[in-house]
Formats: sequence, C-alpha cells, structure tokens
Amino acid sequence: MALATRTDRRPSFARTVWDSTVGKKTVMAVSGLIMLLYLVVHMIGNLKIFFGAGEFNHYAHWLRTVGEPFMHDEWTLWLVRIVLVVAVVAHATSAYQLSRRDIRARPGKYVHRKPRASYATRTMRWGGIILGLFIVWHILDLTTGTVHSGGFQEGHPYQNVVDTFSTWYGNVVYIVAMLALGLHVRHGFWSAAQTLGVGSRTRDRALKTLANVLALLLTAGFIAVPVGVMTGVVS
Repeated sequence: MALATRTDRRPSFARTVWDSTVGKKTVMAVSGLIMLLYLVVHMIGNLKIFFGAGEFNHYAHWLRTVGEPFMHDEWTLWLVRIVLVVAVVAHATSAYQLSRRDIRARPGKYVHRKPRASYATRTMRWGGIILGLFIVWHILDLTTGTVHSGGFQEGHPYQNVVDTFSTWYGNVVYIVAMLALGLHVRHGFWSAAQTLGVGSRTRDRALKTLANVLALLLTAGFIAVPVGVMTGVVS
C-alpha cells in the first residue's frame, strides 16, 4: 500500500504578506517614499543648471564617479538605477493589483453616490500612467538620446537639456508630467503615512501640509528648468 505524500506547502511569510491588501499597500508606500527621496535629490541637482554649463556638466560627471575609488566608475550610479527600477516595478505592480482587487470587490455600481473625492485622488491612476510613460520618454530623450531633438551629445548634458526644452513638445510633455507628479505626490505622501501608521488625528493636518509643500516644491523646482530655457535664463 503506497503511502500518500503531502505536496501542499504553506506559503512563505513574504508570499503571505504580498498576497494581503495590507502587504501590497505597504510595498506601495515604501517604494513610493524611495522614489520621493530620489525626486528631491534629482530636483536639487537639476537646479544646478542655473549656475552654468560648467557647473551642471561637472555635477553630471560626478554622478558617474560617486564612491570612487572604492566603487568602480558608474557602479554607484547603476546601483541607484537598480533600486529605482525595483521601486517603480513594485509600486506599479502593487497599485495595479490593488486596483483590480478593488474592482472585483465591488462589481456593481453604488446605489448612493460616493462623497466627491479630491482631484488628486480621482486622477491617481491616470497620473501614474502618465508618469510611467514620461519616465520611458525621459530616458530615451536625455539618457540614451534615442528620441532626442537635434544631435544628442554624449557627455554634454547641459546642451542636451537646452535642446530638449527648445522644442514646444519637449516643454509640453515635461510640464504636463510634472503637474501630474505634483498631484501624485500630494495624495501619495499622505496615503503612505496612513499606511505606515504615521498618521493620526493630531498629525493629519501637519502631514497634509507637508504633502502640499513637497508637491509644490517638486513641481515648481522641476518646471523651473524648462521655463528657464524658454525665457533665455538658461541658454
């Protein structure tokens, strides 16, 4: 008589956490904060363009040599890129799966109208799609030069940025994306705080204020670059 063998295994702790709604929201919150930290640093670096081509190109070169001689040329930069790719994929995947789960949980229309949500809340999904498409365009434009207007110059980021924002479509794409980013950050930062247990009745006002300030600073800081090129301040 053959003995029956059990083939079912208990799912791992990581799998159990990922399959839960709380787990997906936590992944979404943590990955979002990682990207937010990067955006703050990236915005500050972008503003160096107002100090001239020499300063901006030197900063771009420094990014490739961070950590030397301990780290080889561009190793730190690639490490940051890998972390960002993981964060973007985790954020997008968890957002998509939470959205599908929410739709399956309520297939029918509401009998009563829901309270009107904020503009940022109602456009989070579309904002995420816009930002995802923008990231692809931004990389192809200023990193690989594949869709860059004019002649892409390797090692001359200042001139490449000026070329991009010397076209009407370059300005439109960038500014629309940065407006979407501001709305995404405004709602996402506060949501992440709630998910991670930082929010409370006494802290909500401060967190919402901080979310608004971060969204405004990031939007204004990033848009300042194309505006600088359009007005001739950066040329």
